[in-house]
Amino acid sequence: MQFDLFSKWSLKAGYPFLMAGPCSAESAEQVLTLSKELKNKAIHLFRAGVWKPRTRPNSFEGSGEEGLKWLKAAKEETGLPNTVEVATAAHVELALKYGIDALWIGARTMVSPFAVQSIADSLKGVNIPVIVKNPVNPDIELWIGGIERIYNNGIIQIAAIHRGFSSYDKSKYRNKPLWEIPLELKRRFPDLPLLCDPSHIGGKRELIASLSQKALDLNFDGLMIEVHPDPDEALSDPQQQITPAEFSELINNLVIRKRNAEDSIAYSSLEELRITIDKIDEHLLETLNERMTYSEKIGVFKKENDIAIFQPERWNEIVTRVKFLAAEKNLSEDIVLKIFDYIQKESIRKQTNIMYGNNSVDIKSESENRNQ
Repeated sequence: MQFDLFSKWSLKAGYPFLMAGPCSAESAEQVLTLSKELKNKAIHLFRAGVWKPRTRPNSFEGSGEEGLKWLKAAKEETGLPNTVEVATAAHVELALKYGIDALWIGARTMVSPFAVQSIADSLKGVNIPVIVKNPVNPDIELWIGGIERIYNNGIIQIAAIHRGFSSYDKSKYRNKPLWEIPLELKRRFPDLPLLCDPSHIGGKRELIASLSQKALDLNFDGLMIEVHPDPDEALSDPQQQITPAEFSELINNLVIRKRNAEDSIAYSSLEELRITIDKIDEHLLETLNERMTYSEKIGVFKKENDIAIFQPERWNEIVTRVKFLAAEKNLSEDIVLKIFDYIQKESIRKQTNIMYGNNSVDIKSESENRNQ
C-alpha cells in the first residue's frame, strides 16, 4: 500500500504532526476559543468529538450535528482544519456535509469489521484523510484489516493512531502502551504515518508529556493530544485533558531527535556498530541452529526409548537457570523468558516431527495462544 503523508498539511508546521483539541465539542464558544489558541501553536488539525461512544448510558454522548456547526463556524473564522470521530455511515455523511477536513475511526468501532466496512463503503469516491485508531484489544491484524478496508475504497491519505490497549490488569496507564504492536505496524508499513494519542494511553494529564516524548523517541510521526480550556469542568474524560498553556509548555519542551541516522555527522560510527551487531546476530542464529540440532538428537532418543516429549521438570530447570542468568547479565527477565518460551516451543515442534512425522501437531508459543 502507498500512503500520502497528509501532504497538504505536513509541510505547513513541520515535524511532529500535531492534532489537538477537546475530548468533546461542548459549546460554540469553547470550540472557537480553543481553535484560536491552538492555531497560534502551529497544530495541523483541530480535533473534537461530537459523537461520544460512552461505556454506560446516561452520560454525555456528544453534541452531535450541533457540534459540527460549531466546528464549521470556527474553521471559517480561524482557517484551522478540523477532524471528528465517526462510527457510522450516517456520521460520515453529516461530517462531509459540514466540510470536516479529516475523519478518525475510534478504537471501539475498530473492533467490528462490519462497522469499519460500512464506513469504508460510505467513503467511496470521497477524497478525505482518514485516521485509524488501534482496536481496544491488542490485535494487530484487526488494526491492519481496518486500514485495508479504508484503503481498498480509494482512500490513500491514511494515518494510524496508537492509543493503547484495554486490559483487565491494573496498570498506571488507562490503556497499556504495548509499544511493540504499533512498532510492528510501522515495520510492515514504513510509509504509513503513525501518530500517538498519549491522552488515552495515560488517562492522567501528568503522564501525557512523558508518553509524548517516548512516542517521538520511537520515531512516531506525530501526536494527538486532548486540550480543554478548563479540564476539570470537561463533560468527558476531564482527568486526561490539559490546558492550552500546558499544551504549549509540553510542545516547547519536547526533544525533537533526528529521524534518520543518515542526518548525523557521526553516521559512519553508527554504521560500524551496526555491522558488529549484524555479525553478532549471525552468531546467535548459528548458536540457535546448533541448539536445535541437539534438541533433535534428544527427540530421537525419546522416540527410541518411548519417552514423552514434554518434560515439565526439565522446563522448570531451564526457566530457573535462565532467570538467574538474566539477572546476572542485567537483561530483562520478561524478555529473556519470552525468547526461551519460543525456543522451547520450537524444540517441541522439532521433536514432535521426529516422533510423528507429518502427523505432528503445531505447538504455538504461550504468547501466541493467549492472542487466539
